[in-house]
Amino acid sequence: MTVQAFLPFLQWFLAFHIMSFTAWMAGMFYLPRLYVYHCQTVPGSVESERFKVMERRLLKQIINPAMISTFLFGALLIFTPGAVNWSAAWWWMKIIALVMMFGFHGACSRWRRDFLNDANRRSEKFYRVANEVPTILFIIIVIAVVVKP
Repeated sequence: MTVQAFLPFLQWFLAFHIMSFTAWMAGMFYLPRLYVYHCQTVPGSVESERFKVMERRLLKQIINPAMISTFLFGALLIFTPGAVNWSAAWWWMKIIALVMMFGFHGACSRWRRDFLNDANRRSEKFYRVANEVPTILFIIIVIAVVVKP
């Protein structure tokens, strides 16, 4: 189902989708890096408390709104005639990577709660590896959309 009235706004929807996605990815690249540094602090210390504030602000004020607007503008694109070829493999590759990005976003939120409660159980090395996940998903999404393999 598409909405013909959306067609004149296709380029606007696409522009705002790209801007939202860029902001979301910037935050997703940075948040696990903050966790790496947070692991190096003593729970309850001034440094640890500072990281808690930074992580909360990044997640609540940048990453979450950017994820929501990415989703909303993406949905508008889906309902715009001609924006999506449902039989194309690239579309499904993008959707799978996007679902994984949503899952990673949720994991980052859980990890933030662990740090908030001084209950982190993961190592600095774990977060260094986790920090690569959004990059890999970002590459898959961009290649799917631009190259359309």
